[in-house]
Amino acid sequence: MLIMNGHVADNGHEESGHPERPDRLTAALAGVDDLHLGDDLRFVKPYQATRAELSRVHEPSYLDELGAFCYEGGGNIDEDTYATYDSWGIAQYAAGGGLAVLDEMRKHDECVGFIAARPPGHHALRDRAMGFCLLNNIAVAAAKLTSEGERVLIVDWDVHHGNGTQAIFWNDPNVLYVSSHQWPLYPGSGGAREVGGLDAVGATVNIPLPAQTTGDVLRRGFEELAAPVIDDFAPTWVLVSAGFDAHRDDPLADLALSSGDFANLASMVAPYAGANRLALFLEGGYTLEALRHSVAATLSPLLGVDYQCEAVTNSTIGISEIARSATDRYVAVQSALEQQAAEGESP
Repeated sequence: MLIMNGHVADNGHEESGHPERPDRLTAALAGVDDLHLGDDLRFVKPYQATRAELSRVHEPSYLDELGAFCYEGGGNIDEDTYATYDSWGIAQYAAGGGLAVLDEMRKHDECVGFIAARPPGHHALRDRAMGFCLLNNIAVAAAKLTSEGERVLIVDWDVHHGNGTQAIFWNDPNVLYVSSHQWPLYPGSGGAREVGGLDAVGATVNIPLPAQTTGDVLRRGFEELAAPVIDDFAPTWVLVSAGFDAHRDDPLADLALSSGDFANLASMVAPYAGANRLALFLEGGYTLEALRHSVAATLSPLLGVDYQCEAVTNSTIGISEIARSATDRYVAVQSALEQQAAEGESP
């Protein structure tokens, strides 16, 4: 069963030429329709995330400023990010939609969650909107789960590093953040030496990839850098920042994945979740046909549905970077552990 947020939130009007546009939601929903799920598709009514739920990951002063900015008419927040009069309420629905899906998932034995909403979230910091993102939807959901005693794995396969999510959980030992992304690229973070704060050493795993990397190399990076850490972490929930802008047709980056590679990634991630403990949050993806097919391809193995997707991709680009990242990560973790031990010994 697929559980989705109903009344899909949409961040107002489309600015001329802006890639984060309303048609993205139409394409994502078309990908779900292509699976012909019938009674195996359930929509749940979203709600506006409360101030208490948002304040777990965002500064109250930022929430006040964002709300006031929108109610004053909105405008450009930075060169990439805009808001309208309606954006504050819509962003609350986008965050609350994820919470509503997680609540519904607990009522079923076998299900997958998919949160299709605008605006996306993984660049939003505690006190700042950026990268098309106003509120960090996946972080709001993860923080709710950890407040209830869960251990949460966040896998972020968007082509851009989720700097906001990493920063929010940098020092939280109950959240393991794993990101594969093109590097260097916006927003400039996500190096392999970024491994988490002293209370969560190793709980951040970055897999930076050069342009034109294909799916086989990404999978190798996941297996070598992330899988052993995930096994040790033993998550009770898995949340995915499911961006599809790593597709080879996407205009905003230069990785070379196919829709079949996203299906493969979903199959790799799924075993770390329980039968009703896996939810995917829509992030990037700016070529509409690629987005549609990638959504369908990703969900199909999770739901046991046949879907004809593109073949997986293969090359040798990025192999040496994976080995370098493994070394860089090891050195950074050892250094952090030594610092942790030194601070523990100090009077």
